Amino acid sequence: MEEKKPAPRPPQASKGGKPANKAVAVKKALPTARPAHRRPRHLFLALFFVVWVIAPLGAVSWYLFGIAEDQYASVVGFSVRKEETGSALEFLGGITDLSGSSYSDTDILYEYIQSQEMVRLVHAKLDMARIYTKPGDPFFSLGDDLRIEALARYWKRMINVYYDNSSGLIEIRVLAFNPRDAQEIVAVIYDQSSMMINQLSTIARADITRYAQEELTRAVERLKLARQARSAFQNRTRIVDPMADISGRMGLLNTLHAQLAETKIEQELLLRNSLSDNDPRKQQIERKLDAIQKLIDEERGQFVNGSDSVESSGEATYSELLAEFEALQVDLEFAEQAYLSAQASHDIALAEAQRKSRYLAAY
Repeated sequence: MEEKKPAPRPPQASKGGKPANKAVAVKKALPTARPAHRRPRHLFLALFFVVWVIAPLGAVSWYLFGIAEDQYASVVGFSVRKEETGSALEFLGGITDLSGSSYSDTDILYEYIQSQEMVRLVHAKLDMARIYTKPGDPFFSLGDDLRIEALARYWKRMINVYYDNSSGLIEIRVLAFNPRDAQEIVAVIYDQSSMMINQLSTIARADITRYAQEELTRAVERLKLARQARSAFQNRTRIVDPMADISGRMGLLNTLHAQLAETKIEQELLLRNSLSDNDPRKQQIERKLDAIQKLIDEERGQFVNGSDSVESSGEATYSELLAEFEALQVDLEFAEQAYLSAQASHDIALAEAQRKSRYLAAY
């Protein structure tokens, strides 16, 4: 048997006889939607889509697949490498690496490949007008303007340079209408980049060599002046080596002291044994003592008052001459050490200049 569903309750009327649910009453009062019709704005939107989307896309596709010449890409990648072995210049101090960090060289190459100088070199070697002029392809063709500015702008369209600053790697992608032309352009770029790196290294090596030569020249001049100053001192004082002269004078002074002591002993013995005060031997010993004492005083006075060569002129005391000679000797020794160091640096710089410290490693 089928169950009978309860009949819906009629809306309860409120006071005054109006329905209690106002939303139901308003919904019943709304009219139904009419069917959509084509409007003029619909035609305008459709025409706008065709003109600005479909037509350009079709025109580009027709040009690319129907008129444009085929392009071929040639890719080369390389990095600037340097010798890993330590340079002998580093052990001398004061002389740094020949050309700095390889990353700075890579930055230079990155800008050099996109510069007008590279465009001028490629155009001179391969004739960019012959490679990139296609009369049937007006958009991708080079055109009739062969000024360096126009060639540089077109070069940036056909050459893509990718540079990884963290690893120092450079990758070049060259487009051309002929695969052989693309490969030739890549080869020229690689060769010119290698020449650029070698030129940078040559300039750096020339700077290092010039610096070492200047240091050697200054060291030689300093050594000459030090030797001339010592020779002038020896000629002025007539003392070759003050230390040897002091040793000789001290030996003479010690000998005089010994003779003075012996003479005093003889005088003491003579005084004890002689009975006469008018003994001529007493006067002879006294004159001998006076002579020895005078020589001792003169030798001591030369150390305090001055040497016998300059004492009359009053130029300097012996101690001052000794201090002056020691200062000249120190300057001479320093000049000799500086000369030996500069000579070694110069020889090593010349040896390093003959080595190739930078090169391109293609991958």
